[in-house]
Amino acid sequence: MKEVKDLFSKQSATYAASRPKYPDELYDFIFGITQNFDTAWDCGTGNGQAAMRLAGRFAQVIATDLSEKQISYAVPKENIIYKVARAEDSGLDDNSVDLVTVGTALHWFDFDKFYSEVARVARKGARIIVWVYAPFRSESAIDEILDNFTYKLLGPYWDAERKWVDEQYKTIPFPFEEIPAPALTIRLSWTLEQFMGFLHSWSSVQHYITQNGSDPVEIIRAQLEAIWKPGEVKQLAFPLFIRAGIINK
Repeated sequence: MKEVKDLFSKQSATYAASRPKYPDELYDFIFGITQNFDTAWDCGTGNGQAAMRLAGRFAQVIATDLSEKQISYAVPKENIIYKVARAEDSGLDDNSVDLVTVGTALHWFDFDKFYSEVARVARKGARIIVWVYAPFRSESAIDEILDNFTYKLLGPYWDAERKWVDEQYKTIPFPFEEIPAPALTIRLSWTLEQFMGFLHSWSSVQHYITQNGSDPVEIIRAQLEAIWKPGEVKQLAFPLFIRAGIINK
């Protein structure tokens, strides 16, 4: 079994407050290819962002995450069941779900074990949709600072699983009958402080702090403040990469 990595419990509050919200077009796509709306499993739910949207269409959503602290920041809803569970050992019943979703988390899973679990809990013909967002693009000066920060300063502090994100999930194992998925973008209007909060939610930033006893975000603060004034709102675009498929078994 692959090593269990809980990389977001420590910064759960920051994660809940700072992570980008997925666009309406993502859910339009999910609902458009789903056939039955009885039960959805949102795996690696984090603070329940996707689960809340799925609950608007499904009779029941089961939202699991290995981090109890992450789930503690999820908003309760009567038709969502939040559970602390590993992706590879969900505790769900056999043949019980019509949809499996994984938002920006699949790269942390033990693929073989997870896909065996998906085959067990999914009804024949159920859908699976996974997605991840890539580093954002903004003004060229900001992009340059971010790229240096991400790949040079923090390069040694990323877990190996980061490669699946850098490869835009194109190479990640996905053993399903594929459904073509749209290329979408998360568009945000953020202040510098909101952006700094987002950086602090990164696992690599937390690894850096643990190993060095200092905050790497502060290293680039002055550079950013020179081009991003207090209270100023900048436009950011996060490319969203989606894989979708039919679970035939």
